[in-house]
Amino acid sequence: MKLRVLLTPLLLLCLTACGGHQQSVLDPAGTQADRIAQLWWFFLWLLGTIFVLVIAVMLGALMRRHRGIEQEPLETTHIPSPETEQGLRRWVTGASVATIVILLGLIVISIATGKSVSSLGENKNGIAVEVTGNQWWWYVRYLNDDASRIVTTANEIHIPVGRPVMIRATSNDVIHSFWVPNLHGKRDLIPSRVNVEWIQADHPGRFRGQCAEFCGQQHAHMGLWVIAESEHDFEKWAEHQRQPAVTPSDPLKQRGQQVFLSHACAFCHTITGTTAAGQVAPDLTHFGSRISIAAATLPNTKGNLGGWLADPQNIKPGNHMATVPIASDDMEPLLEYLESLK
Repeated sequence: MKLRVLLTPLLLLCLTACGGHQQSVLDPAGTQADRIAQLWWFFLWLLGTIFVLVIAVMLGALMRRHRGIEQEPLETTHIPSPETEQGLRRWVTGASVATIVILLGLIVISIATGKSVSSLGENKNGIAVEVTGNQWWWYVRYLNDDASRIVTTANEIHIPVGRPVMIRATSNDVIHSFWVPNLHGKRDLIPSRVNVEWIQADHPGRFRGQCAEFCGQQHAHMGLWVIAESEHDFEKWAEHQRQPAVTPSDPLKQRGQQVFLSHACAFCHTITGTTAAGQVAPDLTHFGSRISIAAATLPNTKGNLGGWLADPQNIKPGNHMATVPIASDDMEPLLEYLESLK
């Protein structure tokens, strides 16, 4: 455990240096994440400096030559002289006072940072997104007073750059934790309770999120993506998500749709515009436009999707997706149909 604590900062530094779509608190892309990163760097430099000073004093004491009997008359009785006792008392008192002041200062700074990362809640121009944790995937719903403008998706959150986004977090089963390190800190998802967190991206990009609370066998494979884009691109994406699924235009995809609707898939998943209306698994209406499958476990490619449909337990052992027997002749049409759901 101690080794893990010591290596965590080094791991985060490596993630930051790797570039790409890193998942790191040291690469802030939003206002709150930037404040958290500043606090982290302040703690690192202050406590690192104190550590170096303590080690230097300790080494100095170990390397110091022993004083002679004539310099310390009471050395033979192991009783320090009054001068030595007074000097030690001053050092210990000073160190104790300095420690108390530093700890109180760190508490004040931490509380101030905690308040500042919540300040976006005062902004009335934000949008509200409901995020529900499930073993082991994320249900995402964009709230709106107009029911016709509600958007439902899974494992992927699109947000407009520079606009506050309220995350209303809850859980359907066990305790999960919503964490997108580049945008904010962690927020627990607790069954029958709603916790609120505000995020905001300052520039476009893809930011990987992760469940940060152990929630079962596939906890490590419960990821998600947050895609920050311009206001125009976000509105275009949202409007497209409100549309029903694309109707198959060629015989191969039409056969794929029939395969999907005639198997158990239709009892768990929803595809708007079809008879599939399951509520216990991700909505697949626009599945083909997502960048990953199985909660950010694999890139969304036809090969990965084929392996996932053929044997989901081999890719993500313990997940709740049933292994549906699909004839080999039906697999290709089914893959074509699902990938066409853009």
